[in-house]
Amino acid sequence: MKKNLSLFFDKKSIILFFLGFSSGLPILLVFSTLSVWLVKAGVSRSTVTLFSWAGFAYAFKYLWSPLVDNFQIPFLKKMGHRRSWLVLSQIMICLFLIFISFTDPQKNLYLIAFAVTMLALSSATQDIIIDAFRIESANQIMQGPLSSMYIAGYRVAMLTSGAGSLWLAAYFGAETYSQITWKKVYLIMAFLMLIGILTTLFSNEPKIQRAKILNNKNQFKFLLVIFLSIVSLILVYSNISNPFNRDNVFLSFLFSTCRLTACFVIAYLIINFFININFISKNNFKFTYINPIINFINKYGKFAFFILLLISLYRIADVVMGVVANVFYLEKGYNVKDIATYSKFFGVFATILGGFLGGYFSLKFGTMKSLFVGALIAASSNLLFAWLSVSPTNIKFLITVITADNISSGFAGAAFVIYLSGLTSLKFTATQYALFTSIMLFIPKLIAGYSGSWVDIMGYQNFFILTALLGIPVLLLIIWISKIAPIKN
Repeated sequence: MKKNLSLFFDKKSIILFFLGFSSGLPILLVFSTLSVWLVKAGVSRSTVTLFSWAGFAYAFKYLWSPLVDNFQIPFLKKMGHRRSWLVLSQIMICLFLIFISFTDPQKNLYLIAFAVTMLALSSATQDIIIDAFRIESANQIMQGPLSSMYIAGYRVAMLTSGAGSLWLAAYFGAETYSQITWKKVYLIMAFLMLIGILTTLFSNEPKIQRAKILNNKNQFKFLLVIFLSIVSLILVYSNISNPFNRDNVFLSFLFSTCRLTACFVIAYLIINFFININFISKNNFKFTYINPIINFINKYGKFAFFILLLISLYRIADVVMGVVANVFYLEKGYNVKDIATYSKFFGVFATILGGFLGGYFSLKFGTMKSLFVGALIAASSNLLFAWLSVSPTNIKFLITVITADNISSGFAGAAFVIYLSGLTSLKFTATQYALFTSIMLFIPKLIAGYSGSWVDIMGYQNFFILTALLGIPVLLLIIWISKIAPIKN
């Protein structure tokens, strides 16, 4: 047991903790913390919500992950492939945080929108690289400790950039709006990004052989085409309104699915156009985007579809439920202070504990057993919310449910990261893992957007019970897949 626990304090695990911190720090500075700043600056609610479009960078990072996998940064060659991309993305995050800090949304809203979008793109790129770096740095046995330490660092960073940044804003005098207040907050956050940069500089490059397929000129052309396709995808998605009322859940969901599919088709047509005019090579495109998918299908054959189905459904129970959690707490009668304290603060440490438990369980009993237990407790914890919905408003009940939910979420998250790491081929690490994580969130996030309508129709208790039942197909899939399609390293 001592030997197993010592793996959590191995040099590689410590490095992943600090890289996890670097990965988790920017995300809330793009979303919730930024929203508070914009509201304090007097920006309208409808405009504030438009800034959430920056989140597309995280949802569609698969589109440029092959660039990270295959193309070398010319002026940072000596650092190695992964470390060069990693330090570049971290420096870009740092610079855009500084840029944002000197921008006043009351005077330069478009400028801050541009900077936030670039911050999100840099942050999503860093996530791609760190995932690949973790998988390539150690074998499958070590992925449990590495994933747990990564999640711990990520959660500590989210606490820092979320509650921590708001505490700093309050300390500097955020009650009366002043750009100076938020300038100080974002400069401090930029300074904290040095943790990630220093960690990268003192880490070792994973020893993986890669083939360079494009020269510098062709790399730039390929990058330009991918950038155009991503921008087109986001613009088309943003400008197609859903004609169906959210009360009509089925038709609205169907339209959203078709809209997203159409956007990907348009992005592909743009890329295909540039291939047809010989601006970029068809063989290079196939090597970059198609080969990682073919590699996965060849490895798992006819069971590849069921593995992808498991990936797309694994987090469905907690993601669908989690969207309405804060609304439920408020409507149940709990105050904002209690929700912030027990959900946002103590909940973070419960998630970290769950992550360590998930990593240790995987190390001790294997990936598939850990995956099953994670899915079971994540779905079962939703039943506690059903119980809370019919129980008296009691702070002890709230603490119990939030703690159990966060521990189960942390456990399931760590188990799932370990499973995805085992599925990923070292030939296409960044590309395949980015694809898996995109698939992981697609269906749950799409369905979660209609959680409020479900609650209106059936009430909180039945809704929470339904979300728990959504975990049953996942458990059956895990049992079946563990027998017929074990992980192939």
